[in-house]
Amino acid sequence: MTTAPLRKDAARNWERIVAVARELVDAGAPLQLNDVARRAGLGVGTVYRHFAGPEALLETIATPCLEELAAFGELALSEEDPWRALAGFLARTVEAQVTDASLSTVTAAPTDALPRTTELKRALWSTGAQLLERARAAGVVREDLTDADLVPLMCGVAYAATVHSTPATRVETARRYLTVLLEGLGAVHPDAGTPGGRHHRPLAPT
Repeated sequence: MTTAPLRKDAARNWERIVAVARELVDAGAPLQLNDVARRAGLGVGTVYRHFAGPEALLETIATPCLEELAAFGELALSEEDPWRALAGFLARTVEAQVTDASLSTVTAAPTDALPRTTELKRALWSTGAQLLERARAAGVVREDLTDADLVPLMCGVAYAATVHSTPATRVETARRYLTVLLEGLGAVHPDAGTPGGRHHRPLAPT
């Protein structure tokens, strides 16, 4: 079933609502539809016709980032090196968390307002689980590390980078923290010539 395209005026209103909401989220302000309507110069009813609640609006804002992560995850699954695949995917995920203020709230929510959000989140969780399983099978991460551990660990890195850096250095800080975390989890190359035959490798470029 396809959705009929919006009329030009309705499409402009939708774009204006999303743009104003994006500004509020980036500024760390609470997302309230009445406030969005006022700032957008629209009636509250117009906003509610497009979005049933603030959750749906927030998920709409986060959708482009979720789609980009899902697409990157598909590429990561095609990477032959299990370490590069996992490390690169986690690096891109953490970078998204510290640069898109909508992402953490949406990914942490136990329920979703939009079916598309649920679809994208499931795709990301599945990708992370597959990449971790490949890395475990290759012996480059700790055997006791589970896919359920990935989300809180990544959230922890993103939170620490947000608190202990400036916007200009946030991505660099997040990548450094993630490198340290992965080294502690045993994200290593099995054939390097260090004691035990293992050598830590830096994050793959993204």
